[in-house]
Amino acid sequence: GAGPSDASPDEGVVEDLPLIDEKAVEQLTQGLISHYLPDLQRSKSALQELTQNQVVLLETLEQEISKFKECNSILDIDALFSEAKHYHNKLVNIRNEMMMLHEKTSKLKVSGINI
Repeated sequence: GAGPSDASPDEGVVEDLPLIDEKAVEQLTQGLISHYLPDLQRSKSALQELTQNQVVLLETLEQEISKFKECNSILDIDALFSEAKHYHNKLVNIRNEMMMLHEKTSKLKVSGINI
């Protein structure tokens, strides 16, 4: 059979609640809002300021990163110029050797030795 433990826990609760006073609910809501709203608005403005500061910081970081990239480009160009100078010196040496060899072969031809 159905004993007292089979009864629903919510049974009889509705009858126990007093009638809800709409005006009291409105006043309690207004009181709650007026209590928490100023803090929430202050938090909101603080968060907005923080977000703006982060945007400024990000822009500054991007500018600094682009400066570093420019520096790296300058270093690359510098390395390229020094490499070009090195190869230019090699070419000058090769040209000098060729001129010397040409001079030697010309002297040998003058001496009557056919090459």
